[in-house]
Amino acid sequence: MSDNNSDFYYHVPVMSDESITYLCCHPGKTYVDCTLGGGGHSSRILKAIAPDGKLIAIDQDLSAIENAQNSLNDKNCVLVHDNFKHIRQILNQSYVDAVDGILADLGLSLFHIRQSGRGFSFMSDEPLDMRMNTNDSLTARQLIHSLPEKKLAAIFRNYGEERFSNQIARAIVKERKYQSIETTQQLCAIIHKVIPHKIKARQKIHPATRVFMALRIAVNDELSGLQHFLDNVLSCLNPGGRLCIISFHSLEDRMVKQAMKQWESPCTCPKDLPVCLCQKEPSGKIIVRKGITPEHHEIQTNPMARSARMRVFEKRDF
Repeated sequence: MSDNNSDFYYHVPVMSDESITYLCCHPGKTYVDCTLGGGGHSSRILKAIAPDGKLIAIDQDLSAIENAQNSLNDKNCVLVHDNFKHIRQILNQSYVDAVDGILADLGLSLFHIRQSGRGFSFMSDEPLDMRMNTNDSLTARQLIHSLPEKKLAAIFRNYGEERFSNQIARAIVKERKYQSIETTQQLCAIIHKVIPHKIKARQKIHPATRVFMALRIAVNDELSGLQHFLDNVLSCLNPGGRLCIISFHSLEDRMVKQAMKQWESPCTCPKDLPVCLCQKEPSGKIIVRKGITPEHHEIQTNPMARSARMRVFEKRDF
């Protein structure tokens, strides 16, 4: 997501130079920023496509849209309050068949961590909400209180890759019998009690990191949303257009990597077959095989960038 000098919605954009470079932004072209955030990536794109390019900037958080109405204020920018998984419908509603570049930054913004008050961070005591779109009904508190132990453990294990998922889920179910678990600090206290001290001493991350990430993914249905996006995004690109996706953890990056490999090599014929019989043709090519990671100086100034990886795909120029 993106940067903005406003106190209302602050975030530092990750790999903003690389994003503009690999999107191949040119004046007069049309682009989509799927994750507007604070507007940093969008503002860079708007400068690169001036004077007559078009940007469609999407965010499911109304706070980002309201902030951008003041911070961007560009006649060439269309702001859309929606989930980027609906990109095909969004373009249809904007009377746009396809665009020249699409950027999706899957990271959590500093606004959500520091300013939203929705319990994304374990660093302060906030209600267990974790909704990116406050119009949605499901909250982290509801998951904590309604799911049986096995389903809670599955969320922590599958979405957070938490090795103590079973023990943490068991402790939560035991605790909620005696009192309501309402805040981030209550949840953190439960996690702290479960994880052995010697493990906590060796960890480089906060003991609650994986559980909080898992709950956020579950509340916002992030992985199925990303899959829906990947299933539809190629139809939204013009021939020669580029897709740039920045992910921050292995689950998302694996999905993006596998999708791009499938687009580039769709053939299902046995490898020892001398000729292709399935007649499935590549949709384009992967740009930079292992993806792009932030430069050392960026990680030093913005530690949130350390786990970022950008993958780029160029649609076939038919």
